[in-house]
Amino acid sequence: MKKNFLLLIILFAFYSVKAQNENGNDANPYQKNNEIRLNLIAPLAGAVEVNFERYLNKNSSLGISAFFVYDNTENEDLNYYISPYYRYYFGKKYASGFFVEGFGMFTSIDGKKIYSADQLTFTENKDVYDAALGAGLGYKLVTKKGFVFEAHAAYGRLLFNADKTDHDIVAKYGLSMGYRF
Repeated sequence: MKKNFLLLIILFAFYSVKAQNENGNDANPYQKNNEIRLNLIAPLAGAVEVNFERYLNKNSSLGISAFFVYDNTENEDLNYYISPYYRYYFGKKYASGFFVEGFGMFTSIDGKKIYSADQLTFTENKDVYDAALGAGLGYKLVTKKGFVFEAHAAYGRLLFNADKTDHDIVAKYGLSMGYRF
């Protein structure tokens, strides 16, 4: 009976250590699966940008960013965008350091502005909804407490309705701060 009880305790201890390692409770303080960030320079463009990122493994993640303009005097063309992305990290720590990004984007942009001959009046077309694809790069620094600092820049092209707007290139850039949990 004592042998069976001892065997049961050993199996339970082995199982709990294995479960802790699978759940990410090991010694790596950087290995957390979710992150939320706020772009600190978006308010300079009269907007707010929030990002959520989910880590798939040490080197890759999926995320989504949402950019909404609240002051059209600062940002005349863009209204908002929702942008899912995939990132690949090259750093030695868990999902940190230099990264490359591929993204898609659904966006709302103001239509072309058509000026009259006297340049005093203009007519503006309705908002244009479009999709874009692009790529970017950046760098992410993560502290042991889970605070995240990131700098990134990305560029892409509108796919369908670029002729209805004043431009055909989209840009995502930022200095972000957030928390990994």
